[in-house]
This record gives sequence, C-alpha cells and structure tokens, in this order.
Amino acid sequence: MNETSGRRGAFITVEGVDGAGKTTQMGFIEQWLAGRGIEVVRTREPGGTGLGERLRDLLVRESALDISAHSELMLVFAARRQHLEERILPALESGRWVISDRFTDATYAYQGAGRGIDAARIEMLEQWVQEGLTPDLTLVLDLPPEAGMARSGRRGGATDRFEDEAMAFKRAVRECYLDRAARYADRMRVVDAGGSVATVQQEISNLLQDFLTARGGH
Repeated sequence: MNETSGRRGAFITVEGVDGAGKTTQMGFIEQWLAGRGIEVVRTREPGGTGLGERLRDLLVRESALDISAHSELMLVFAARRQHLEERILPALESGRWVISDRFTDATYAYQGAGRGIDAARIEMLEQWVQEGLTPDLTLVLDLPPEAGMARSGRRGGATDRFEDEAMAFKRAVRECYLDRAARYADRMRVVDAGGSVATVQQEISNLLQDFLTARGGH
C-alpha cells in the first residue's frame, strides 16, 4: 500500500558541491522509499522536462557558453517553472513523493554565492515562480570542494561549466549551503559526505526514517 495514499506527496531535494555523491545517494533514497511502499518520482535540475533538459545542455554542458550571470539565473528559473508545472506539482498532488537532484538552494549557492547575484533578487524570482512551494526535506551532502574535485577526477569523463569554475567559486558554493542549512534548520539537514558510501547511507537512512515518522509513516 502506498504510504502517501490520499495525501499530498513529500518533496525531498538533495544538494551539495560537485563530487559529493549526489547521484549515488539519489539512487539509495529512491530505493529506500520504494522499499516502504512509497511511489517515487526521481528528477533533477536543471532538467526534468523536455525544455529543462535542453536548457541543461546549454547551461551545464556548453563549456564555451557566453552568458551573463543574470541571464543564467533567469534561464534556471524558466526551467524550474516548467519543471514545477509539468512534473513536480502533478506528482505531489497525486500523492507521489518527489526527489530532486538540486532545487532552489542550488540557485542561491551557485548563481548567488558563486556568481555574486544578490540573494534578494533570487528570492524575488523564487516567490514568483514557486508561489510558496519549498522542499519538505533537503539533504545537503557536505564535502570540501577539494575532495569533490578529486572524486570527480577519479570518476573521469568530461567536466561541465560549474566543475570548471575556480576553487574560490566552489568554496563560496559550499559556504552558502552550510549557511542556508543553519538558517533553515527546520527542513535542511547536513550530511557528512566524506565517509564511506555505507556510512553516508546510514546517516541518510536515519534522517529519512525521522522524516517519515514525523509524517505519520512507519
């Protein structure tokens, strides 16, 4: 039986610097929830829709892209609005749970702290585009950016526009995540991503169980 039957689904987001293990842990979270009878929609940002994936190709993979920080910001929110209308909101309203690899906390971290855009401008767009919707739970996989880069290097393959940024950019991103986690402690939980995969997954499992219990699940 679906745990969310007759109820709005929960919205969980996973954040962190590049190399923190988000892809691996997203798979773990999906399996953990499914094992408890919860129907899960797994998605990512930018992306999640046809338009979003095309914008992702442009914003993330186009290393030579010549775009201003504010134009980048608005494209991110354009992709997010389509994502909300087409995928996230319908899933939540049907009782399914949504887990997203990044959401608006990433915008404050990357376009805000990283690119230097004032948080007030991001907040204005957030309120307009999301109309009050925020994640119910955000897991921040925390890792020093130097360690994240080392992991990405071992993984091999081409890097993207954000992985190619200077170390000062990456450090600003991490600090923003930690600052926001302290500010929004009601929904954001910091997970030390520097340990073994099993250790990180145990911590995530404990946090998910606490969250499920708080919602009246088992």
